[in-house]
Amino acid sequence: MKRSGRWLVLGVLMLSVSVLSLSTTSSAQIGIGIGISVRVGPPALPVYAQPICPGAGYLWTPGYWAWSDDGGYYWVPGTWVVGPVGMLWTPGYWGFVGGAYGWHAGYWGPHVGFYGGINYGFGYGGVGFAGGEWRGGAFFYNRAVMNVNVTNIRNVYSRTVIVNNTHVAFNGAGGVEARPTPQEETYAHEAHTPALAAQTEHERSASQNKQLFASENHGRPAIAATAKPGDFSGRNVTRASAAGGAYHEPRMSPQQARATEGNRGSEPARNEPAARTDRPATAARSDRPAARPENNEARSSRTSNTEARDNQARSSQARTSPTRSSEAANRQQTAAHQSAKPAAKTESQAPKKAAAKPAKAEPKGTGKEERHR
Repeated sequence: MKRSGRWLVLGVLMLSVSVLSLSTTSSAQIGIGIGISVRVGPPALPVYAQPICPGAGYLWTPGYWAWSDDGGYYWVPGTWVVGPVGMLWTPGYWGFVGGAYGWHAGYWGPHVGFYGGINYGFGYGGVGFAGGEWRGGAFFYNRAVMNVNVTNIRNVYSRTVIVNNTHVAFNGAGGVEARPTPQEETYAHEAHTPALAAQTEHERSASQNKQLFASENHGRPAIAATAKPGDFSGRNVTRASAAGGAYHEPRMSPQQARATEGNRGSEPARNEPAARTDRPATAARSDRPAARPENNEARSSRTSNTEARDNQARSSQARTSPTRSSEAANRQQTAAHQSAKPAAKTESQAPKKAAAKPAKAEPKGTGKEERHR
């Protein structure tokens, strides 16, 4: 009985350990899952310089485009934060799949995992991290890509890093065609820690600054990076020197761009100008009553045009048929001539009769004269 009881206790303990490990893996997967989906792609990453590191123990978290349902994309400036000892920051990224752009949140972990192959710069060239490494309880900075002051920070080294000049801000078709390596997939199953409270507050403050919205800065934010989280007005604020690419106004409003599970299979609307999607479906119906008067005017204009064409055809027909009109005129003249013939005969007969009478009286006169003689 004692042995069976021991085996029972051992089995319960093993089952508890397996359940705990399963819950840890599940929470890790949730931490790197898709947090938000939209049908409009993010702008290109802006070009900016890194502020100087405030001191030892600060780790760099690159800037990124976040989403607001009220204003669309806004820039979260890159900043230095005091990171957990022994942990590295894996940046979040936008991934295009299933007709929508999904946001994969960043996390802290013992290794840098997959972040979409996006070139965030300053050691985050798309794969892994080359900006520094932990050696015991101290972090050593790679001066080749990190802006550190050697007088304040002595844990430094220099290692050349190949820089990728691509500024595309999303993974997938039309963006960075990258897939996680087997090693990065292994890192994805490690225990992760979500963003720190300072990072969360930093993003919230950015969402309340209108200058950081892409609709205002067109991909070139005035505050591209800061020395510390939430410090948007200090001396160590860096503005973007240029936009990472041509900016185009989205084809739909933020409310229309917000993707749900029901419409994620539709074609995405990237940052290209178009006006049809901005017009609501009821706009076409409201235009119909206003079109009726125009149709009546069109009918009257068509009637007047028809009459003008008929008159023009008649005049052109008269001009193009001179033979017919001349024949008609000849016929009229002939008829008038025929009607005038009887009058001419009576006129010609009257003189003949008048002339005949004197001719008969003439012999009489001559006889009388001879007689007087």
